[in-house]
Amino acid sequence: MVPSFRLVPSFKSESRIRILYRSLQARRCSSRSCQNEPHVSTADPKYAVGRIGNFSQSTQRRLLYALPFAMAVSAGACLVGFEPQTSGCEANETPRVGGKGSTELVMKGSHKELPKGFLDELKAVCGDRVILDYDERYFHGKPQHSFHNVVNIPDVVVCPMSTEEVSKIVEACNKYKIPIVPYGGATSIEGHTLAPHGGLCIDMTSMKNVKALHLEDMDVVVEPGIGWIELNEYLLPYGLFFPLDPGPGATIGGMCATRCSGSLAVRYGTMRDNVINLQVVLANGDVVKTASRARKSAAGYDLTRLLIGSEGTLGVITQVTLRLQKIPESNVVAMCNFPTIKDAADVAIATMHSGIQVSRVELLDEVQVHAINIANGKDLPEFPTLMFELVGTEAYAREQTLRVQNISKEHHGFDFVFVETPEEKEKLWKMRKEALWANLALEPECEAMTTDVCVPLSHLAEVIARSKAEIDSSPLTCPVIAHAGDGNFHTVILFNPEKEEHRQEAERLNKFMVDAALLLEGTCTGEHGVGTGKMKGNPSSYTI
Repeated sequence: MVPSFRLVPSFKSESRIRILYRSLQARRCSSRSCQNEPHVSTADPKYAVGRIGNFSQSTQRRLLYALPFAMAVSAGACLVGFEPQTSGCEANETPRVGGKGSTELVMKGSHKELPKGFLDELKAVCGDRVILDYDERYFHGKPQHSFHNVVNIPDVVVCPMSTEEVSKIVEACNKYKIPIVPYGGATSIEGHTLAPHGGLCIDMTSMKNVKALHLEDMDVVVEPGIGWIELNEYLLPYGLFFPLDPGPGATIGGMCATRCSGSLAVRYGTMRDNVINLQVVLANGDVVKTASRARKSAAGYDLTRLLIGSEGTLGVITQVTLRLQKIPESNVVAMCNFPTIKDAADVAIATMHSGIQVSRVELLDEVQVHAINIANGKDLPEFPTLMFELVGTEAYAREQTLRVQNISKEHHGFDFVFVETPEEKEKLWKMRKEALWANLALEPECEAMTTDVCVPLSHLAEVIARSKAEIDSSPLTCPVIAHAGDGNFHTVILFNPEKEEHRQEAERLNKFMVDAALLLEGTCTGEHGVGTGKMKGNPSSYTI
């Protein structure tokens, strides 16, 4: 039986600095959980707060301190202790990722059949929104944009409509020790939606309402299942927008869970900079709110930032208050080609150093441009390319465009063009946003292993040049695309999973780039999150 824990009252005193340290340490041991779109694997006996599996005793206690920390203890509040108890979930062997040289999830465990009492409680909460159909369960258990293998699928899928329903669902899972994997847009590419122990999938996409819009405060309160594209369509008549733009289909809850960003992060920051507060269901079913609607606060721990990027290890996000921005008066989209990818990266760095107000600086290598041409029937010059977006007044945006053009010329740039009509700008960014699908169409028999390294801006040109040299000598097709303004770049390694030599080569390239980034004080994931794919190898690579 797998050891587990439950909350009991405790009056033991311990400094909050130590609790904070333990809470942060917990992330090192509990990075696996939900997916890009949902928000927590609350009751998974191996990975969830409150029911930790075959970790060491000291690791378990570090993990479990994250829960009372997330309960917003204030000055004078008593701490919470834990008492061991036996979990109802059985496993013959702890699930693990197959080490540094393997992409496969190794699973030899098993999951317990759902108790009838549990299903009865679910039906009492959700009625006919409890789904047992195999095809639906398989769809929810298989990553949609990831090469990671499906070992088990959820035993049941539920579609809650409110925070109250989520709380009751999680409380029931806590009672029966049922693993949970919430689910949203399923746009993650690191195997976040895998359900290695079966259990329960909470489909959050029915919770997609805008709860309140505060025009004077420029913030909005939304449920987690709403997509960022749908939210911006709602905000458009008010002259406002939410500036983060990850992959099409991503939902706000999952964006919080993975601390995502996107092409606009160079100007507006990542998810942590654009969330004011969260409403969260903890592992025992309790509902907490992390902060007020004030734009800043010095009242104790910053619980909002703790939960953003926690990938479901601390709670199920059921409501989010977001900062909004005014739609810029004018913007210009410019493109320029370069003889080498290092020249393009150098221009991105020089542009940022110049103080020019760019909102996007995207880099595409010649292979990526080739894929876009084929997918969209275009004839763009197939050279390393930079795409810029510059915002402000019409006169200012044009002035900054000329400055960017001059910087590009200094670094051997050619074919500098820019567009200003909404239709042309939308077409260009649409092609960029759909780059992953263009790459998959380039090699239909292949799957994509996507790197996500991020380095300090000053090291971007070096790490891209080193990676590109390694890629060019590989037999695999590997388009490169980067958020060059903040040091984050992706290589889409296309490999045939049926060919072991392809899989090994993909792993080698992936490891090469991660190691190169770590040596330059970077990280293995700038915006995709840990999920399954980033768990293997040196733990320091995904806790930095």
